[in-house]
Amino acid sequence: LLNQPLEEGEWLAGVLTAQAGHKVNIRNRLRGERIRWVQLAEANAAVALESRLAGKADMRGRFEALQEVLELEELPQRIECFDISHTAGESPVGACVVFDPGGPVKSDYRRFNIRDITPGDDYAALKQALSRRYTRLIKGEGKLPDLLIIDGGKGQISQAESVLEELQIAGITVLGIAKGPARKPGQETLFLSGWKQPLILPGDSPALRLIQQVDGEAHRFAIAGHRQQRGKARSVSVLEGIAGLGPKRRRQLLQQFGGLQEVARAGVEDLARIRGISSALAQRIYDSFHPDSE
Repeated sequence: LLNQPLEEGEWLAGVLTAQAGHKVNIRNRLRGERIRWVQLAEANAAVALESRLAGKADMRGRFEALQEVLELEELPQRIECFDISHTAGESPVGACVVFDPGGPVKSDYRRFNIRDITPGDDYAALKQALSRRYTRLIKGEGKLPDLLIIDGGKGQISQAESVLEELQIAGITVLGIAKGPARKPGQETLFLSGWKQPLILPGDSPALRLIQQVDGEAHRFAIAGHRQQRGKARSVSVLEGIAGLGPKRRRQLLQQFGGLQEVARAGVEDLARIRGISSALAQRIYDSFHPDSE
């Protein structure tokens, strides 16, 4: 149902019919209850557009506030924020999120599975994530940020500055966020590259709200990546101990059943239905998850 005629209505109806698998009609000559439906849709669309535009205006206002408190010469057009997530050093993942004055730029988000470091070494993990990110950017795979936000204090800022120096990247302001002992919002201490004294903003500062939003998004994105990576690693480690079950069969099992928990729930007959898994191997897989049944 449309509120006005559509020049390519017949063509669009054909496309929608093919996708839906049944006849789809497009109508704009309406009356009665259908007119009220379209009017309601128009009103909802107007409210959604107004809200979106207001959100963008609010975001730009926060960028302007941040420019002021950090004494930046120009409004930042691109902010990148990094966070590292791991469980006692297991499966560390570095995450990078990107914001511009319009809000998050999710198509530019990136995750980095951290490799070959001492477990729990957050400095090394951060340095590796930054190095991999900005090595790619200087090769032309994306835009460099105006402001780089790091979850951490002076030590993390030092790591970021060393990476930028090694890659000969200039013109990026580095901001570190050191959270209080309870890591509660509003207790952040900010460290800016080149500033001798830290900066503490009031809890109602629009600039602080932007920093919290960007940092929170980086934290969320990092945790999600870490949990995914940790789940994969643990799935592989459990299955690796089963004699006769090679990498190809392990992948096949996980893909077929949809994850390690589903493999653990499967019976011997279910496991043996997988191509390449004999009854004897199926029994060993089952026994590895049900030792009490032996």
